[in-house]
Amino acid sequence: MALSLLRTLGKSAALRSNARSFCIVSTEVVTSHTDKWMQDKSKKSPMELINEVPPIKVEGRIVACEGAKNPLGHPIEFICLDLDAPAICKYCGLRYVQDHGHHH
Repeated sequence: MALSLLRTLGKSAALRSNARSFCIVSTEVVTSHTDKWMQDKSKKSPMELINEVPPIKVEGRIVACEGAKNPLGHPIEFICLDLDAPAICKYCGLRYVQDHGHHH
């Protein structure tokens, strides 16, 4: 039923004339993409690789994460470090902690 509805919506002239667009992601595509990374057990998954990076110590309460320092980065994410647990960037997975041992 849902697939039939999506086909009907996709053929609708009203949606094609709308300036905004939308994207429908099939769970099959997501599953296949995930399976691609997980099928070769000799290689580490992206999540395993990012978890090997130790938390980055910073002096202040707020850190601005932009991923890589090149065009392959991500939008700037301002992260609050008030909690004791490492704060995680929602884009790249890097972890940050406040360096309480730093003295001026």
